[in-house]
Amino acid sequence: MTRQPLLADRGFYLGPVFRRAADRHGAVFVTLDRPLDVNPSLGVDLSYRVLADVVEELSGRLWEAGVRPSEQVAIHKTDNVDIMLLTCAVSRIGAVPALLSPGLSGPVAAQLLERLRRPWLITDRAKLEGPLKGVAGLVRHTLSVDDAPGAIPLEKFAGAEAPAPVRLHPREPSLITHSSGTTGVPKLAVHCPNTMWNRLVPQQAMGWPTRGETAALHMSFVHSRFYHLLGVLLHFGSPLVLITDPDPASVGPLLKRHRPGIVETHPNTFVLWEELADAPGAPLSRVRAYGSTFDAIHPRTVRRLLAASNRRTPWLIQLYGQSETGPVAFQWFTRRSAGRADGRRVGIGIPGFTRVRVTDPDGRPAEPGTPGRIEARTRGRILTYLGAREQYERQLDGEWWQMGDMGYRSRLGTLHLIDREIDRIDAVHSNLEVEDTLMSRLEELREVVIVPGADREPVPVVCVRDDKPLDPERWRKATADLPAMAEPRQWRFEELPMTATWKVKRVEITRMLAEGART
Repeated sequence: MTRQPLLADRGFYLGPVFRRAADRHGAVFVTLDRPLDVNPSLGVDLSYRVLADVVEELSGRLWEAGVRPSEQVAIHKTDNVDIMLLTCAVSRIGAVPALLSPGLSGPVAAQLLERLRRPWLITDRAKLEGPLKGVAGLVRHTLSVDDAPGAIPLEKFAGAEAPAPVRLHPREPSLITHSSGTTGVPKLAVHCPNTMWNRLVPQQAMGWPTRGETAALHMSFVHSRFYHLLGVLLHFGSPLVLITDPDPASVGPLLKRHRPGIVETHPNTFVLWEELADAPGAPLSRVRAYGSTFDAIHPRTVRRLLAASNRRTPWLIQLYGQSETGPVAFQWFTRRSAGRADGRRVGIGIPGFTRVRVTDPDGRPAEPGTPGRIEARTRGRILTYLGAREQYERQLDGEWWQMGDMGYRSRLGTLHLIDREIDRIDAVHSNLEVEDTLMSRLEELREVVIVPGADREPVPVVCVRDDKPLDPERWRKATADLPAMAEPRQWRFEELPMTATWKVKRVEITRMLAEGART
């Protein structure tokens, strides 16, 4: 009798994902919006097989350069799809990719490289001559995808034979990503194949109804969520449209040409793409499923996106979680439910994989409807924070992970999000709820963020589409029945400090207001 492997023996490995998909599904197309930096001659119309070949060829170059199993390899380069391919190539030879956002400032990137204990570094000229200038002493060797001075070009090892794939133990570190950094320097989150597998399986179940549909993705290539979604889509053989530039002027024609059935991006990008709902050629008309994660999405945006589809029953699935846990709760929206959607309702735990609870100040489960601290229990939790084990331990209560959010559960067990703990303002029940209300009442808003002012008063920072002046009379009417707030501060959307996944850094806005950076 053959013993069935335990769940602890299972693992999700990034190295072989494209080859397995190519062997299973053949030459399924993959379209890019810009050529790969590691091989621009390939153009933008590729396939599973082509990308599988690129991953294996890159793994041969890295092995020839001297990279070996379990060594850390930081990837910090200009944003492009080859971040994903380099990640898979590093993983294929058993090394540990450490993914650093292209948007990190030089000092922050240097701090994270220092925590990594002299890793290999894969980068490019733009980074080495800009934010990474002077970090050579923090890394073992620097490899470049181009002709960056002071780095070893990967091209030097072109043609090297790809070694056999290396499979790490399921509980060994296999991927390092970083937290959003909304409240300071990001933390380095250490993943292993087993915890990644425990995130992948429920997401595969959610992806079953849309198996094989063309998927258009604009997501951070340094976030673990991207790789789990990639694993789901490759498993089902979905054609891919991978987008690096979210500008609707370029995205619209691309979506019109490919008519995706699946679209996933960050919530703030979906707000930007609201204008695609009635764009020429109806680029969203064939969408069956939208995916939103990283942050709660505004109900106005959900309604517009679903209305843009001509499919009989389109839906949007919202995943609530964080880098440290993966998704811990989910919520579905249809056209019918979106009409009465509560943007603060983030759903229920994932049966068999996650549990969610709300606790009072003494750590006891809170009564239904009573606000408290949100905690999650999941088999997908990271192993640790690299270089910050004590900080990791402080967020644990036994097996329960403190999410850093305030919320409450309904009598039926549905989780409702109120605010991040650090963003709470006594005069406002929920900043996020007020923001949803304003976004629904003022269609011209691109974003609104409520942050505490110098005296902890609520200060709304607003961004208007096309940078038009905010109409003070419309604002007055829209806020008449809301908690008292300071006069709105109008900023350009590009001025908002953001993370790689377009999360607004509220603490940073508060600091900027305090320093008088904006008036």
